[in-house]
Amino acid sequence: MSAVLPVTVPAATASASSASPQLPALFVSHGAPLFAIEAGETGPALTHWGQALRARFPGLRGVVILSPHWMAPSIEVMEGAAPATWHDFGGFPPALYALRYPAPGAPALAGEVLAQLRAAGLEARGNAQRPFDHGAWVPLMHLFPAADVPVVQVALPVAAGPAQAYAMGAALRGLRAQGVLVAGSGSMTHNLYEFGGGEQAPAPYVQAFSRWVEDAMQRQDLPALLDYRRQAPHAQRAHPTEEHFLPLFFALGAAGEAWQADYLSREVMYGMLAMDSFTLDAAV
Repeated sequence: MSAVLPVTVPAATASASSASPQLPALFVSHGAPLFAIEAGETGPALTHWGQALRARFPGLRGVVILSPHWMAPSIEVMEGAAPATWHDFGGFPPALYALRYPAPGAPALAGEVLAQLRAAGLEARGNAQRPFDHGAWVPLMHLFPAADVPVVQVALPVAAGPAQAYAMGAALRGLRAQGVLVAGSGSMTHNLYEFGGGEQAPAPYVQAFSRWVEDAMQRQDLPALLDYRRQAPHAQRAHPTEEHFLPLFFALGAAGEAWQADYLSREVMYGMLAMDSFTLDAAV
């Protein structure tokens, strides 16, 4: 099913000192819905990091997560106190539909998110009925399997591009110093036209695109990343549509002007789904 490149998993993100008052930002590739029950190498890496994060930040207040499986005309913010688990997919094994992720919502935190978005000049409204889609609950099952960390999900506007997603994350940057993990859940590559299932060697274009992104991340080359559609090799093939790449920019915006990326995974599932996931903390 998957191929794995070597990666050293940082202990609750080794990029920052234990004295840092801010949580890191996070980008996670959530893969196919089967990632919930076929964890590969990425699932355990996320679990390990989540455990270390909670040890380092025992006052973790909650998670604010953006998923491309919630798209709306403008920004919406989950306000419900007990969001349901939505199985927003079809044709998978029954075991997948039996899963629930009963994490609590966080209406008060949602109010803070709305206030900060609006203060940054971004139109946003609350949504008290929204359930967790699989772009949120599948990676969170690995990060926090006890489902005891409050979660606020944020919608991606349908007309958003990289700059708009970055601005959303930047508006919420201050939450990291207030005990909140700000995360973008997407996919490093996401060409489902090429999905065949089963174990396959990573496609060369998947590797070329993913490593270009990693190189740009390590250079802190935000202009190149924002212009990835033109500059990155095989960008159109890696992302025929870009909604699954935009959560990366949400995480970058939350990370700040200078970041250090620590990779948790470089796994490739099914030959075409790059599962790259990494923390973003202040550069040292």
